[in-house]
Amino acid sequence: MMPTSRENGEAPMEAPVKQVPAYWEEAKIELMKRDRIMKKLIPQFGDLHLVGHSDPFTTLARSLVGQQITPKAADAAWKKLLLACPKCTPTQVLKAGAEQLAACGLSKRKTEYILDLADHFKARRVHASQWDQMDDEAVIAELVQIRGIGRWTAEMFLIFNLLRPNVLPLDDPGLIQGISVNYFSGEPVSRSDAREVSANWEPWRTVATWYLWRSLDPAAAAIASDATPGGPAGTVK
Repeated sequence: MMPTSRENGEAPMEAPVKQVPAYWEEAKIELMKRDRIMKKLIPQFGDLHLVGHSDPFTTLARSLVGQQITPKAADAAWKKLLLACPKCTPTQVLKAGAEQLAACGLSKRKTEYILDLADHFKARRVHASQWDQMDDEAVIAELVQIRGIGRWTAEMFLIFNLLRPNVLPLDDPGLIQGISVNYFSGEPVSRSDAREVSANWEPWRTVATWYLWRSLDPAAAAIASDATPGGPAGTVK
């Protein structure tokens, strides 16, 4: 029998599965009981929820493409990359090589990052098949060994791919702005302030973070089924 793409160290070729996190409804109820801001905020977005993406390699590659550019520019570059690599597997990306990736509008540095990501997956220097069983910090420690992936990108991966319920991305400007606007009347917020506020959200800090993102960009809630990391101030688009 032919080995599966996972056994080859590649991302699966099927389209990402969009799924409702199993904990979402329980988390909403608990947050609304504990937190007066969440009690007011959560009902504003009805049945909308975080959307997960099942393909680890594609999720990380898209995060790298979107770094430090506008969502519009990121979407354009990503579409060009998919034309060059329709299956978006590590093997296909490595075969395309630096010249073809650069032709997609990627900088030299981003091209190097994506090739390094593909090489890590192809050579199995990351253990994607085990990430579901690893704790958050262990996954982060593995991901940040890949060029271009820092803690923020790793935390976005925990949220959007692994659907971890208790991630608090303190390096995310959108989270800090959301806390400032909703809890401090727009006053500046320190990381210490953010930790103090978020203590009331455990073990559902991911869910509270998502609703704070939504509060900054209500129009985006209408297309929340396409939520991916990126966009201004670290929000999801």
